[in-house]
Amino acid sequence: MKVHKEVDLDIEAYRNKLLNLSKTIEIQDLGAGSKRLKASVRKVSEITKYSTSARKYAQLYQFFCSQTPANQVIELGTCVGITSRYLSRITVGKMYTFEASASLVTIAKPKSNFKNLTIVEGDIHHTLPELLAELNHIDFVLIDATHTYDATISYFNNLVTRILPTSIIVIGDIHWSKDMNRAWEEIKVHQMVKLSLDYFECGIVYFDFPGPKSHYIMDL
Repeated sequence: MKVHKEVDLDIEAYRNKLLNLSKTIEIQDLGAGSKRLKASVRKVSEITKYSTSARKYAQLYQFFCSQTPANQVIELGTCVGITSRYLSRITVGKMYTFEASASLVTIAKPKSNFKNLTIVEGDIHHTLPELLAELNHIDFVLIDATHTYDATISYFNNLVTRILPTSIIVIGDIHWSKDMNRAWEEIKVHQMVKLSLDYFECGIVYFDFPGPKSHYIMDL
């Protein structure tokens, strides 16, 4: 996939600002943690460098989001809000992004623009079911939070109760650990999944596909 360098320059300017921010914040991490950043107090610059999606993947998520009606979009794992901004820009209706750490919510919240973006703060195990109870369907989801087998499968099983045949779910870091590999293998064979694409950094699942149930290894 070719990176479109001439678009979303304001989001990349925001990324660069954070990459140069030496401020430290305390992280409330309810998941598997970071392989590089072990301490609970971390520099914003390091969080941005090691815990956010590269531009080409943010644009890949935009592309798959655009393949749906994009009226109801969900992201699990806001972090500093870079991918949130990319998805918000392509969302036609409302976008909800979930983050457990209050300090990250403060960093990620846009001061202007992105009016269709709502940050839902708190433990996703509680906040996601609460939102899903209010929504009749979801068009696109990016699961990029917690990074444990149990949490990923729990999120997926909750989300598929609101998907349509046109919906797409993306799972980030599918090969990040044995736990995530296991979760991805289980999701691929889920009875509702018709097509899965493995981009190594992430996995894409479709719920409508004209051919037999299929799985492809992709290159980006």
